[in-house]
Amino acid sequence: MAIEQPVADTEVITTDAAAGDALLPVLLPIVSSEAVVDGADAVRSDEVRGLLSAIRRLESIVEEETAALATGKKIDFDDFSARKSRSMLEFVRLMRARMHLGGEVEVTAEIQRLREKLERNRSILEMHYDAVREVAGIIVKAIKEAESDGTYTGRAAQDGK
Repeated sequence: MAIEQPVADTEVITTDAAAGDALLPVLLPIVSSEAVVDGADAVRSDEVRGLLSAIRRLESIVEEETAALATGKKIDFDDFSARKSRSMLEFVRLMRARMHLGGEVEVTAEIQRLREKLERNRSILEMHYDAVREVAGIIVKAIKEAESDGTYTGRAAQDGK
């Protein structure tokens, strides 16, 4: 005993809609190797753009601080330190999550530029730190000399006693 099942005509169902039915646009995935590659490229492209954006933000902060130090402008070191720390944290997190992007030519070039700017920033910060240390040494020496009445130094030290 065979039961006959009605066979639906798909062309009739998809093209013939009742007058009250609303047709909504439907995006169907194209199942082919090109579509998968394009989707992966789009995701990768978004990841690259995000990483490049993070690198450029960090680069901008470093450049701003370096320029302020080089021109002798008064700067808020705490603010720059906090901004650089936040931006560096973002960069490190993105790099850890997207290690596969380390081989991207554009990412590698941006990281190299950032490294050079960080080195220049470090050099200028070190110069300022050395200057501060030298000024502090001068101040300490002046304070010691001002507090001393010469009782324990001066002539007794010169006589060798």
